[in-house]
Amino acid sequence: MSTLLVTHPACLDHLTPPGHPERPDRLRAVERALEDERFQALLRVEAPMASLETVALCHPVDYVTQIRDVSPKEGMVRLDADTTMSPGTFEAALRCVGGAVFAVDEVMEKRATNAFVATRPPGHHAETARPMGFCFFNHAAIAARYAQKRHGAGRVAVVDFDVHHGNGSQDIFWNDASVLYASTHEMPLYPGTGSRSETGLHNNIVNAPLSAGDGGEAFRAAFETTILPRVTAFMPDLLIISAGFDAHMRDPLANLNLLEADFAWATQKLMDIADKNAHGRIVSVLEGGYDLEGLGKSAAAHVLTLMRGSSNT
Repeated sequence: MSTLLVTHPACLDHLTPPGHPERPDRLRAVERALEDERFQALLRVEAPMASLETVALCHPVDYVTQIRDVSPKEGMVRLDADTTMSPGTFEAALRCVGGAVFAVDEVMEKRATNAFVATRPPGHHAETARPMGFCFFNHAAIAARYAQKRHGAGRVAVVDFDVHHGNGSQDIFWNDASVLYASTHEMPLYPGTGSRSETGLHNNIVNAPLSAGDGGEAFRAAFETTILPRVTAFMPDLLIISAGFDAHMRDPLANLNLLEADFAWATQKLMDIADKNAHGRIVSVLEGGYDLEGLGKSAAAHVLTLMRGSSNT
């Protein structure tokens, strides 16, 4: 089996105001990086559009329809200080969800070893009924619930190494013992959540905050001492990665100093756990990353590591 890459050109049609960091060039940077000959063996497919019922696995139906109904015919509409919709946003958001659940299908049904879903807008800040932080629907969370409902996955782990805490994922899984949410992130930083004391109603939330200026050594220590032991003990049937690359030292929105090698290392460590407990099943979804060079190089390192764990190389 091989590594699957899921994306869609409609994700370029989600437009944001001039100067906004979450811009179409982010996806173009990832796509350019994955055009290198090292990635020729990737299975490449276009993301389908998710149904509203699929989105509703994590978000109330009336919230989903409100997002649909506020979608502009022209121009832009602002949902909060950071989050705007253009005419192409709603389809892009549905492609993000559709790509994530399609990847779950392919991995759970053994047509792919693992998958990377390169879509935008990101999703991990989207709470149960609140868009925020550039996010509308929580793709990683929906993928986890979909794996449980469609494929009978008993336990799903969501590991988030975006530099910003995934408050939406934490909100959605706070009272769900069947999902482990584990995050490294800079703190204090937007959105202000993610302290070690936030553990969920079933001790299923694991936060390992880092401090401004921390680099690869602190990041790897947080993984080794906090994240990896908890994910290992959870014995997930599927591992989902919220793959944000904005902890890279070049990123303008935060103050961590990770390099591409750190993301590759974390990916390999998570693959080792998946190999032991989940038949290697990993679905990774793109979250943040706002320096185009850092994003492209980091995503390439992440995907190359995924490929080395499959039969591509």
